[in-house]
Amino acid sequence: MHTPHSSLSSGATAPEETVRVWDPFVRLFHWSLVGLFATAWLTGDEVQWVHEPVGYVIGGLIAARVLWGLFGSRHARFRDFIYRPATVAGFLLDSLKGRAKRYIGHNPAGGMMVIALILTIAGICTTGYMQTTDMWWGVRWVKEVHETLATLALVLVGLHVAGVVFASWEHRENLVKAMITGRKRREP
Repeated sequence: MHTPHSSLSSGATAPEETVRVWDPFVRLFHWSLVGLFATAWLTGDEVQWVHEPVGYVIGGLIAARVLWGLFGSRHARFRDFIYRPATVAGFLLDSLKGRAKRYIGHNPAGGMMVIALILTIAGICTTGYMQTTDMWWGVRWVKEVHETLATLALVLVGLHVAGVVFASWEHRENLVKAMITGRKRREP
């Protein structure tokens, strides 16, 4: 019988050593945003009694994530994953060549996507709120910006999912599982 402390000469492999990367807040934020954004997208203009409160909750989540990006755990902080544009471009080129460096936290493209999604969703929440006020209710450009940003967010989500699938394949690592468990393989 093989036990965790027995010799590996029997052909068994050692369990991979993992490290905690994503704290509970980041994971709860991420999956809550996934569900709430899908709900907001699907309810749109047709079910305002659901759409509006969901928008407010999303706005609160975005505000909390910004604070957590400033004061949260190591890999949640913006300073851990905001890179210069040249670094992001270099990372993307290396990815296309199949030789991108593996990062424990967000890679440069992932970090850029986090910022793009936060800004886009904050814009959606802002223009959504504006439409509920006397000053901006019925103003066409506010509604158009709201809808354009919502469509842009959907495109960004698609790119994000594609990037996660590609990076998971490239580095032989299940990044979806990592966002559920909070843990990633320690070594590249």
